[in-house]
Amino acid sequence: MLYNDVELDSPPTFEIGTKVRIKKLIRNDGTFPGKEIGETLAKKGEVGYVVNIGTFLQSSYIYSVHFLYTGHIIGCRQKELELVE
Repeated sequence: MLYNDVELDSPPTFEIGTKVRIKKLIRNDGTFPGKEIGETLAKKGEVGYVVNIGTFLQSSYIYSVHFLYTGHIIGCRQKELELVE
């Protein structure tokens, strides 16, 4: 996605209930309550399900993903996720 591209001009890549895999390590940036900043929230390769779809800065989708192994629900961008078939 380029700086001027608006992801919201297209429908979401993933739908609620879609099984996805995280493509990179996700650490707490300070927005996840009850965890220290920098603490690991999801490891690369973990599988979860999209439970909600929101937006960020009126330009991109944020997918709330429930990772079953940890029980965490984490907001992820499309580029951080891949479809599990």
